[in-house]
Amino acid sequence: MDTALAAAVSALRSGGVVAYPTEAVYGLGCDPLDATAVARLFALKQRPATQGVLLIAADFSQVEKYIDRTRVPAAALGRARATWPGPHTWVFPRSPSTPAWLAGAHQGIALRVTAHAPAAQLCKAFGGALVSTSANRHAAAPARSAAEVRSAFGDELAYILDGAVGELARPTPIRDAVSGELLRG
Repeated sequence: MDTALAAAVSALRSGGVVAYPTEAVYGLGCDPLDATAVARLFALKQRPATQGVLLIAADFSQVEKYIDRTRVPAAALGRARATWPGPHTWVFPRSPSTPAWLAGAHQGIALRVTAHAPAAQLCKAFGGALVSTSANRHAAAPARSAAEVRSAFGDELAYILDGAVGELARPTPIRDAVSGELLRG
């Protein structure tokens, strides 16, 4: 593991919020099972916790435990998995063990298995899914470079993983996994 990736993983394991490149923008992430880290992320973004967050992963095994498989038809799961890894986020009914702080006021959990190498490498090195939300203050434009992240957050983040964002012009579309309905285009 290279030095920068090791530093980002160390920051995550210490409860820190890190910034990292995703398919379209820089994301802010933390350990989704660390309630204090997730609360810090919401505070940094100045975003209400009721909005919830999505999780990003390197492979399906990292997000599977967050899905209530008893409420997801096989065809719906297959439809989502056919788009992964890739720039597609799906909202699934969440498993009873999924922490409420991740979903906010929502019944589901938004998940993505990314094909973007820097984000996937970070999830692999961390050993699990990460919270992923755009690197910006609430309602501000998302950062598309490490320099923009530094400008927006200064030294408030535990680490900024430098790298190139993907070629998407906008954050990934979000669909309901069961109905297929487009929730964000």
